[in-house]
Amino acid sequence: MTLSVVIPVYNEEENVQMLHEQLKRVLDTLNTEYEIILVDDGSSDRTLSLLEEIQRQDNNVMVLSLRRNFGQTAAFAAGFDFAQGDVVVTMDGDLQNDPSDIPKLIELIKDNDLVSGWRKKRKDPFLSRRLPSILANWLISNVTGVKLHDYGCSLKAYRREVIKNLKLYGEMHRFIPAVASWYGVRIAEVETTHHPRLHGKSKYGISRTVKVVLDLITVKFLQSVSTKPIQFFGPVGVLSGFLGFLILFYLTFDKLFFGHDIGGRPLLLLGALLIIVGIQLIGMGLLGEMLVRVYHESQRKPIYVIKKILGPESK
Repeated sequence: MTLSVVIPVYNEEENVQMLHEQLKRVLDTLNTEYEIILVDDGSSDRTLSLLEEIQRQDNNVMVLSLRRNFGQTAAFAAGFDFAQGDVVVTMDGDLQNDPSDIPKLIELIKDNDLVSGWRKKRKDPFLSRRLPSILANWLISNVTGVKLHDYGCSLKAYRREVIKNLKLYGEMHRFIPAVASWYGVRIAEVETTHHPRLHGKSKYGISRTVKVVLDLITVKFLQSVSTKPIQFFGPVGVLSGFLGFLILFYLTFDKLFFGHDIGGRPLLLLGALLIIVGIQLIGMGLLGEMLVRVYHESQRKPIYVIKKILGPESK
């Protein structure tokens, strides 16, 4: 089993050398080949020059320098594209994740496809960091159905075949377990050590909450209806149209047989609105079906994932 460790860094000049030393100390004790992929996400301080110095001294280190600050998800995606290991471990570059937890993840990955860290004793301010995280983890777990205590922990381990099938956008790196669940992966969670930040400034803030909510909607859509949008929009559209038809049928009957005036009744507007909404929802479902077919067929992207092939085809 070979190992790739992917770490995005952004303005971490005070941490990168100590991070490398701690990683080396842990990884050298493992009986495996490994590589360390440090992704500089457009740092404006001395981070990149320090990374270059580290790489000159250590052939197991690869440095990827992004042209500007694209964000943590893009940095992870770049590292995943270049990772060659059978197992890919991710972590933050601010020394709050502990490299000594990596052996625990590697031990668990033998029987799982994805192992996620849990910062049970998190060393961050409660109101600004921990409370929003608790609420976000509860919301994500209940919406996606993938129950984890700590979606925001970057310390995770993935089997290579899992990570190579994922395409990341937006702030989607935190939702990888939920997205990967579509492939039927086995997910485990393990308690990890969390240290307070000693150097530099946190890159996270309450402003990310809106982005997380929007990405959560995207993840739920991808989980549920990305290959069958008509089954999502269709039933709601049919129900809306049927209710609108019943209302208008009742008003028509009332007008023809009882002679009541229906022109100014709010019920008439409601019935017409429900029929229009129903038609629009069914139309959205049909348009979604066409887009899904273009998406999958243009990329030759299958709507299934094969875990193993037995028999002549596997040779």
